[in-house]
Amino acid sequence: MPTSEKVKSKLLVSIPPKIHGTIIDLGSGWGNMAIRLAKQFPQCHVIGYETSPVPYYFSKIWLFFDKIPNLQFRKKNFFSVNLKDSSLIYTYLYPGAMKILYNKFEEELIPGTIVVSNTFAVPQWDPVQVLEVKDIYNTRIYMYVKSSSNIEALQAKSEEDVNGK
Repeated sequence: MPTSEKVKSKLLVSIPPKIHGTIIDLGSGWGNMAIRLAKQFPQCHVIGYETSPVPYYFSKIWLFFDKIPNLQFRKKNFFSVNLKDSSLIYTYLYPGAMKILYNKFEEELIPGTIVVSNTFAVPQWDPVQVLEVKDIYNTRIYMYVKSSSNIEALQAKSEEDVNGK
């Protein structure tokens, strides 16, 4: 289901305006959110990943007519893409995918990466902010920032294993 205008508007004003780097839309569908992100943040490179052929080709056609130089759509399974170079991840996926993404985020995202999830939370992560949209669904937007505490804990665990403690 495409992201509603109310949700897009609320989400876009919640992202730090000085963000830079790469923004990734995981499961970009018809491209609506990726297009808005690219227009709102022209200083960023925006990539939308989609495997479903009809929405993907629709996005490509849209991009052909609405030339947005900082936007790309790729027909690729985002689970096979390394996310380490991203500054912001946007997703609107189902709970099962979010469970899988938890592990991917833990392994690949660097501290400071912003994750924005429409409707479904990232399991085992505490959001820094939850935005509620007054729409028919009372949509929630979960805002996360990957912290270094997870990495520091893993490093400490590795040191314990090496030292035999």
